[in-house]
Amino acid sequence: MFKLFTKGFWDVIASIILRNKIVILITIALITILFSTQWKNMRFTFTEANLLPNDHEVNLIYNDFLEIFGEEGNLIVLGVKDSSLFTVEKLNAWNQLSESFKNLKDVEAVVSIKDLKKLVKNTDKERFELEPFITDSIHTIEQLDSLQDDLFKKYPFYDNFLFNKETKTIRTAIYLRKEIVNTSERKDFVFDELLPKVEAFEKATDLDVRISGMPYVRTLNAQNIVDEIGKFIGLALGVTSLIFFFFFRSFRATFISLLVVCIGVMWTFGIIGFLNYEITVLTALIPPLIIVIGIPNCIFLINKYQLEVKLHGNKARSLQRVITKVGNATLMTNVTTASGFATFILTESTLLKEFGIVASLSILSIFILCILIIPIIYSFLPSPKERHLEHLNKRWIGAFVNWTERLVKERRISIYITAIVLLIVSMIGIYQIKISGSLIEDMSKEAEFFQDIRFFEEEFNGIMPVEILVDTKRKKGVMKLATLKRMNELEEVILETPELSRPISIVSLVKYSKQAYYNGNPKYYQLPTSQENSFILSYAKNSSSDLDLLSNFVDSTGQYARITTFMKDIGTDRMERIEENLQNKIDNVFPEDQYNVTITGKALVFQKGTKYLVKNLAISLSLAILLIALFMAYMFRSFKMIIVSLVPNLLPLLITAGLMGYLGVPIKPSTILVFSIAFGISVDDTIHFLAKYRQELQANNWKIRKSVYAALRETGVSMFYTSIVLFFGFLVFTFSSFGGTVALGALVSATLLFAMLSNLLLLPSLLLSLERNIANKAVLKKPSINIIPEDDNEEEESDKEIKNNH
Repeated sequence: MFKLFTKGFWDVIASIILRNKIVILITIALITILFSTQWKNMRFTFTEANLLPNDHEVNLIYNDFLEIFGEEGNLIVLGVKDSSLFTVEKLNAWNQLSESFKNLKDVEAVVSIKDLKKLVKNTDKERFELEPFITDSIHTIEQLDSLQDDLFKKYPFYDNFLFNKETKTIRTAIYLRKEIVNTSERKDFVFDELLPKVEAFEKATDLDVRISGMPYVRTLNAQNIVDEIGKFIGLALGVTSLIFFFFFRSFRATFISLLVVCIGVMWTFGIIGFLNYEITVLTALIPPLIIVIGIPNCIFLINKYQLEVKLHGNKARSLQRVITKVGNATLMTNVTTASGFATFILTESTLLKEFGIVASLSILSIFILCILIIPIIYSFLPSPKERHLEHLNKRWIGAFVNWTERLVKERRISIYITAIVLLIVSMIGIYQIKISGSLIEDMSKEAEFFQDIRFFEEEFNGIMPVEILVDTKRKKGVMKLATLKRMNELEEVILETPELSRPISIVSLVKYSKQAYYNGNPKYYQLPTSQENSFILSYAKNSSSDLDLLSNFVDSTGQYARITTFMKDIGTDRMERIEENLQNKIDNVFPEDQYNVTITGKALVFQKGTKYLVKNLAISLSLAILLIALFMAYMFRSFKMIIVSLVPNLLPLLITAGLMGYLGVPIKPSTILVFSIAFGISVDDTIHFLAKYRQELQANNWKIRKSVYAALRETGVSMFYTSIVLFFGFLVFTFSSFGGTVALGALVSATLLFAMLSNLLLLPSLLLSLERNIANKAVLKKPSINIIPEDDNEEEESDKEIKNNH
């Protein structure tokens, strides 16, 4: 069954590759062209990442809300906090700016200071009427003073909606058409209409306009993702190629490696397009990841080729041995790395599934490209000159390997003590890790739009919508006084919560109606009594339909009402406590047999999604560990070898988790990826070491100490090379403007560095300490999968045949 992994199979593969070089290169070129035709299907996501399965209860509640009231995140707000705004010229200019948006096809409605109207009582006609605060434009200082007096002192209905009476901050609300909120038209509106108009206004008035709202934030954030893909690909290519050249001192080897990974990136984009996936903040990481993971493959293959050339000078034999001796080992390490990513496929989150599928397919693709392109290109080139092989004799690399060997020989107890201390300290740190469910935490803190978010949080208590859906279970149940009083009690809890903005609902309009009935006296801004309710409602029924200022907050049947508030960017723990407080109030105020009240909104959905992902982290990481353990079990047929191989790779994960606790890096969608990615990559070093160890055992007649040190000397150099490339390769992500991507890059880099030291120090120490328990000839003599084929003496005829093929 596993004949595929025998030496004979790789001999055949080597023969096929080296006999059919032109055909293979043409095939790769055709596949690359075919993938490039799929690039047109790539599109950048215009929706928020939904981390929950479609059938999750939280998603179902949110979708029910959307069916009744439509898309909630369609509000863009413009704000100005400047005393000079309250001059005739500038306030008129502000109103003109707001008016200029009204006729745009993408805008559903605009509400500005000029649109505000007084609700007044017409006693003769027994109805309410609307009178504008500003009839046309402001001409005098007296009109301006009167307007400020009305807004800031007499009409609490509008307070904290279009202005903050304490700080005199003014804002305009622009409601986009709900159909465009999750499409590319939203981006066109922001960049072609909104920003040019605002910039022209700022230039003309010398006022600083703040812009926010979920459509705006999402658009600029998505644009940052687009901009960073190119930056990361460039940085990853630059950093890895520099390190590669530093190690090999060969432009030829560096160029070949860059060619391979560039084709790999092209294939990755082709896979995304072929599967018709959107480019999200996660899938955008895959192209640079492929570069970072692909370069170590090139290092293993080119290093082996040059070692073989140095050993016997026969280019044909060297190329065959690159495939037969390193091909299987590279395949196994790439499979384990792909497995770390592929575990995300088993989660129920669409976002993670897509990331897992594309990443695992791309990793296997880069392996295929490496094993085909590198030997074929070198077969056309002359043999490496002496200067190309000088790096094999670098003294500082030898000194590093000697240092690790000396520690393993002389300081084994110190290694164990250090590992135990790190484990204990890490466990303490793990208990300090927090979970973050913030929609904006990963956004660029330097970006202007992020500063604007903070501005609106300070002035109006946030921009992230939280919705409460009230189902009265009967038509026209919303306008019952009992319902309004219950909603008002719930709104009082919201008002008492500093992280939430003043709620907007039908309750506010009913209070405003009572104030109007009492001739605008602000002390009557309250719900009517049962006696007042009947004649106030009679006035409202006689009024024109355009008086329904909050029609968005009651459905057409009068059965459903919504209470909208906005939340600051807060931690998951605080968000959960707020939700709990609201739910307790709901349970106490709304009888279950008469009402069905649910809390939803984008902020809550995202927070629940983060909690869901934490559970999936445990599942995906456990699956990755299980897969690697099964692989080790089949390879070595020894439970003790499974433990020996897993311990050096689990310890770095625990150290990293501990660091997250101490440094205050929370668990969130971006940092959740760290553990599965790092484990899948770091276990590669273990596979290389143990495979070489098994080979050395056979060559040295089962002398364990000699075999461990021999394996350490040979694999130590490659481990160091690849770990350095991976360390600096992942470190390029720290140049991101997204906090989550920065954390991902730094944490994976740190984990892989710990993993290298763990595999070079702890793994051989364990093998030496447990030598009598695991040195079982029956187990290790004939493994199920032969990772590194044994050296055989090829016959002269075989060498001649290989040469003839060239």
